Amino acid sequence: MAGEAALMDRIYRRQRHVYDFTRKYYLLGRDELIERLDPPAAGRVLEIGCGTARNLIAAARRWPQARLYGIDISAEMLVTARQVVGRTDVARRITLAHADASTFDPAWLFGVPCFSRIFFSYGLSMIPGWQDALIEAISWLSPAGELHVVDFGGQEGLPAWFRAGLRHWLARFHVSPRDHLQDELEMLAGRAGTLIRFERPYGGYAQYAQFRR
Repeated sequence: MAGEAALMDRIYRRQRHVYDFTRKYYLLGRDELIERLDPPAAGRVLEIGCGTARNLIAAARRWPQARLYGIDISAEMLVTARQVVGRTDVARRITLAHADASTFDPAWLFGVPCFSRIFFSYGLSMIPGWQDALIEAISWLSPAGELHVVDFGGQEGLPAWFRAGLRHWLARFHVSPRDHLQDELEMLAGRAGTLIRFERPYGGYAQYAQFRR
């Protein structure tokens, strides 16, 4: 965790101040994910890789009966997240913690046993052990709980020059689209749940998954 955390802190030490303004133009599908969460009354919702808490705040406002939690490996991003959350009207329903996506314990971090919904929003593409992070997330879902994922896709419906340029640019920020996400989730579905849907919107620019335990 220490090496990855240090890398993320170096990347976001300055970027965190302009992150939300710059990312809103190309992190497509985040609001659709929030709309689809539909947690049960008094449900607990966890975002893994919560960054500046933009998504958690939006989810808290969209689902006022839910309790929201977020973890991130970057302490720098959490500094911004706590400041931003503290200025909102939903601060009392959002709890943040510093943790590794591949090895975390919600009982130790938050005093809760599991979550009704867990989501990754453009986070898996930055987690080196992304398969382990998926397994970890599914393990902390309550029965009938759901995992939602939106991230960069394969851009298969877009021009080759766009795909090559985007991937070259993303690599500068240690971002790697997970081209085998659907295969990984289908494999996990065989022993841990059901892959309800898998979509490739915007010409494959993004990919969206919904997995139920």
